[in-house]
Amino acid sequence: MSPAAAPAGAVGVGGDPVPGSPGTTVPVRPLSFREQLDEPFALIQANVVALAVLTAAGVALAEGLVFGVTALVSALTEGSDAGVGWGAALGAAVAILLLRFLIRGCTVALGLATLHGSKAGPTAALVALRPRLGGLLRYQLWFTPVGVLVGGIVLPLTGGAGVLWLAYLRARYYLVIPLLLGEQLPYAAAVARSRLLADRASWSLAWLWICRMLLLTVLAVPLLAIPLYLSDYTGTHRWAVILLITGGALLIAAIGELIDAAGRVVCYVDRRCRREGWDIVVAGGPR
Repeated sequence: MSPAAAPAGAVGVGGDPVPGSPGTTVPVRPLSFREQLDEPFALIQANVVALAVLTAAGVALAEGLVFGVTALVSALTEGSDAGVGWGAALGAAVAILLLRFLIRGCTVALGLATLHGSKAGPTAALVALRPRLGGLLRYQLWFTPVGVLVGGIVLPLTGGAGVLWLAYLRARYYLVIPLLLGEQLPYAAAVARSRLLADRASWSLAWLWICRMLLLTVLAVPLLAIPLYLSDYTGTHRWAVILLITGGALLIAAIGELIDAAGRVVCYVDRRCRREGWDIVVAGGPR
């Protein structure tokens, strides 16, 4: 374990300038609520090249999937507008799920490497996911139906209560991915340990997630402006409109997952320090 960064260390971006610190971006100590909102962007900045490569490749492949599904449905429905619309919607939904799966795992893997003072690239992040694909897939298959259920049924009926319930549920399992990748735990053990680490802090983690989603909503406005700007040049041709709309949706989903996944690593540090004293270094003991 790396020694903790002193309270005077950098918060937000860059490395920690405190003498003797490991130079990691996130200080290994209990973090305030504001720091937990701020530090995910520090992790993203520390791995900006690798994450940019992974995100660009993921969005490009996802867009290709959307076009493939849309073209297939269009051919089956003889090019009807309804068929093309449903094909684009179905393709975008599947592409977003796969894109989020990729970015979530890679961002956590890169964040954990940064936490321990090492620099990993896109290939190393993908390699780190390989032995944990089963657990990562189980996590995705569990929370995707829950999110669809809340967004499609519970949320319209309950409003804010549905959002709070989803946020609280996510908080209980928020650390599963860092535990799968960082501690190499089986899925069931990672779920149990996530609930243990989140104990007595579930609502705090829930509010963190809500704040990040509100921030993403603000960031989505300029992102949506990009397709609108490009539409002045592409016109309203069917395939151009599909490209712009689905591309904007994929980009928003990718950036949202980047922020959320980096936040998981930051919360992992905070909860381990508060629950287990991860920042305490015993003189002469193992590191």
